[in-house]
Amino acid sequence: MDEADEEGAPELAQAPPEREEKEREVAPLRVSLYARAAERDLARHFHAVRLSKSQRPDSVAARGKPLILYFNHPSWWDPLIGLLIAQHIFPERRHYAPIDVGAPSRHRFFERLGFFGVEAGTPRGARRFLTLAQTILARPDAALWVPAEARLSDPRERPVQLRSGIGHLASRVRQAVVLPLALEVPFWDEPLPEALARFGEEVPIGDADLGASDWTAVLENQLESTLDALAAESLARDSSRFETLIDGGVAAAGGVSGIWRRFKARLTRPS
Repeated sequence: MDEADEEGAPELAQAPPEREEKEREVAPLRVSLYARAAERDLARHFHAVRLSKSQRPDSVAARGKPLILYFNHPSWWDPLIGLLIAQHIFPERRHYAPIDVGAPSRHRFFERLGFFGVEAGTPRGARRFLTLAQTILARPDAALWVPAEARLSDPRERPVQLRSGIGHLASRVRQAVVLPLALEVPFWDEPLPEALARFGEEVPIGDADLGASDWTAVLENQLESTLDALAAESLARDSSRFETLIDGGVAAAGGVSGIWRRFKARLTRPS
């Protein structure tokens, strides 16, 4: 959903999605089934996947409550990185995530992992997302992962601008916890990039009397703060600040990069 959805989303009660869409059971992501395959794929394309040690989810704040994880969109790899984090940090939860059906090749791939399709940028897609999301979040063990930016964007872009759907969702649910997740894909000192992630602080929804636009502004500020904190850690290039979820360095050690490492080692070897 995006800013074009503002008109469609509030009409949820008057114009619900078609019956088959409303009643269809949404399957959770097949996290455990595809975790190993995702790890192998990430290891081939990244030097490492790292999660910041500085901020971790508060297990007490979200205990017994559904969780909405929303994140920025720096790369095509975001869903697989999310799968890895879901397996590592929230193994006890049932995970769900939308995917834009406007990208058919990617949609087919991610649908096999359990993602559910929505038509981004249309009132119909907005209503479908909100209907399914509210059904999912009725489960206290649910975790809904929402790519909250309308397009691929650099994580340093300011101000952070989110699709309106996340604000509409926050204004409609109660007793859920919203959790920002910042993602970045920088190059450090290796041929392959790093995949970096950092959680922000939880935002309990509770009985806050906020409209959709107010919630969107609150969540934009929270994600922007989290992105700023991750940017500082990324600029430091200090892997000790992160927990390494996948170390792809061994996989990347062959080929041309391996030859270059050995050549550099010979040049710097004391005579």
